[in-house]
Amino acid sequence: MLNMLALLQQGATGLTGDIGAGLAILGAGAVVIGAGIGIGRIGEQMTEAMARQPEAAGQIQTAAIILAALIEGVAFFGLIIAGFIK
Repeated sequence: MLNMLALLQQGATGLTGDIGAGLAILGAGAVVIGAGIGIGRIGEQMTEAMARQPEAAGQIQTAAIILAALIEGVAFFGLIIAGFIK
C-alpha cells in the first residue's frame, strides 16, 4: 500500500515502469480475491450437496478438495506471472 502511495506521489517521471508495477499489484490482488471467491463457492456448494445427499459425502468432499487445490494452483501461477510484470 505504501509502495502504491509513493508511486502516485512520484508524478510523471518514469511513469511507464510505475504503471506496470501498479498493474502488477492490482493483478495480484485480483488473483487472490478471485481464488477466495472460488474456494468459498466450492465450500458453499459442497455443504449444500452433503446436506441433500449425506451418503455421498465422501465423494463430494474428495471432489471439492481436488477443485480447491486446482484453484490454488491457478492462483499461485497468477501471482507468479503478476510478479514478473514490471
